[in-house]
Amino acid sequence: MRLVDGTTVSMPDTAVNQAQYPQPRSQQPGLGFPLCRLAALICLGGGALLDAASSGYHGKGSDEQTLLRSMLDTLKRGEVLLGDAFYATYFLLADLHERGIDAVFEQRGARAKTTDFDYGLIVGARDHLLALPKPKLKPEWMTQAQYDRAPATVIVRELRTGGKTLVTTLLCPKETPKEALKLLYRQRWNVELDLRHIKTTLGMETLSCRTPDMAIKEIWVYLLAYNLIRLLMAQAALSVGCLPRQLSFKHVLQLYDAWQRHRFDDTTDDPWQVLFALIGQQRVANRPGRVEPRAVKRRPKPFPLMTKPRAVLREAIRLNGHPKKLK
Repeated sequence: MRLVDGTTVSMPDTAVNQAQYPQPRSQQPGLGFPLCRLAALICLGGGALLDAASSGYHGKGSDEQTLLRSMLDTLKRGEVLLGDAFYATYFLLADLHERGIDAVFEQRGARAKTTDFDYGLIVGARDHLLALPKPKLKPEWMTQAQYDRAPATVIVRELRTGGKTLVTTLLCPKETPKEALKLLYRQRWNVELDLRHIKTTLGMETLSCRTPDMAIKEIWVYLLAYNLIRLLMAQAALSVGCLPRQLSFKHVLQLYDAWQRHRFDDTTDDPWQVLFALIGQQRVANRPGRVEPRAVKRRPKPFPLMTKPRAVLREAIRLNGHPKKLK
């Protein structure tokens, strides 16, 4: 089982970074930061990063589907790919089907609201098979030859479960019943946690390198560090007899950092087994259906947002001083 999702990371506001990774178009020049879009393929079972691709935040070839298509060779025939509603498009489903890779995606917003489960071959309550027709308009990213090779239709299965409409190429309701797909798609949330570990726990959310080449190297160093921690978790899980997902990523990171700084005595027979035993002591609780608000409790400092370029604001401060309310 494979997970896919995308995220963004911020870079220092230098001219070379802005040229290759421009800030969002909604921000005025000089007020935003360069953004790098990152897409990742992650193993569901162990959380290891299998592949990653990056691009600018906007522009041709910068969307998550393009980044995913550049990594499809990483996937093997017979695997299952889990993704959110952004990936449920005809051409991606057709490409995955041709490669022998099954998909379980949430249905796209407009399609999910208008799904008619009385249409097509009904295989259960709010569960049907249907043939998706090839779009009449060729996407800009696709060549005419690629468009011509795409099949006229793709058979998919749509079902309503767990409050979501899913689209999948797992067509047999006996082999993959609705309840199984519901439980499987619920595990997609792991990729959100994995990306949070990379960005927040490891600190990759804001990069420090001032050139694009060095920034990409910095990203891959973070991804390498993430996989090294996942390797420790897999070894510890094997040693203590549990699943890697049952262990705490942050606990392993903190424990390994302390272990590196305070080595065990030479009299210890196998210090790695001691480390694995300590890692296995902290388990992640089972929290099905967990819901948390997207809000922060601790308030930031009450500085206003920067609405003019820094050079203009500096000159204003030299002439008039800081505003009274900020002194």
